[in-house]
Amino acid sequence: MAERVIETDGIELCTESFGDPADPPVLLIMGLGASMLWWEEGFCRMLAAGGRFVIRYDHRDTGRSVTYAPGRPGYTGADLVADAVRVLIAHEVPAAHVVGVSAGGALAQLLALDHADRVLSLVLISTSPAVPDRGELPADLPPPTEEFVRFVSATPVDRPDIDSVIDQQVAYARVLAGGRRRFDEDGARALVRRDVERARDVDAARNHDSLTDGQVPEAPLSSIAVPTLVIHGTADPMFPLRHGEVLAERIPGARLLALEDAGHGVDRADWPTVAAAILDHTAQVVSFGSCRPGKIRQMHT
Repeated sequence: MAERVIETDGIELCTESFGDPADPPVLLIMGLGASMLWWEEGFCRMLAAGGRFVIRYDHRDTGRSVTYAPGRPGYTGADLVADAVRVLIAHEVPAAHVVGVSAGGALAQLLALDHADRVLSLVLISTSPAVPDRGELPADLPPPTEEFVRFVSATPVDRPDIDSVIDQQVAYARVLAGGRRRFDEDGARALVRRDVERARDVDAARNHDSLTDGQVPEAPLSSIAVPTLVIHGTADPMFPLRHGEVLAERIPGARLLALEDAGHGVDRADWPTVAAAILDHTAQVVSFGSCRPGKIRQMHT
């Protein structure tokens, strides 16, 4: 395990890797407003123990990456997609298996559309279509649950101290968990505290709430040509299961793994199942040598 801050194009991004750089690379993209710590270390180590070189990183305005003035991020969602490429280049990885959760899953889709030569395969967790297909989004995508909407609507803007920030984020984690399983409040609180205490600026992540999309690819989801696995909890309150089903329907050859009673994100109880699914999925694509982007050979086994 090695954490380091990379600087590219004047942008500082904090990254961390696990495993042997000679193993097939897996890039983990977290959702907006969350640092790389939400790809928990134990989960990353499971993937590394399965023979993968795992890279996680802090988005801008999270963790130890660059921060911007509140309300003035100065970057777009498209820039966050480009940051994923920057991380791969810094780690001398021509292309990787890309795993994205929540909005990180949307960034992963955009990465596959705009930088196809950088993506060996996709794993999309707790997410939704990032672009219209055939000019439109499906009409049957259900909205978030009423409980989720109530919580977000009632979330206070002012957070007077660190403890109130932690309380709010733990409460949010509880809502995201979906309510069908026992919620590990102690584990969530410990993770949130580490995240808050590690951040350069705990309020900077709010900039993600005001991000514009930037330049979005015109290609439809059906043009994604890499092996894709969709993983979705049946109790996801932000993106109900139908969102994952639509992704699996619209990306050619995609498979859907539904996690019974799981909420939004990767619950510790599901680590063995999700890690095994990712290892199996990424084993389908073998990259040879240190090929340059655009010259990557793939073999499907």
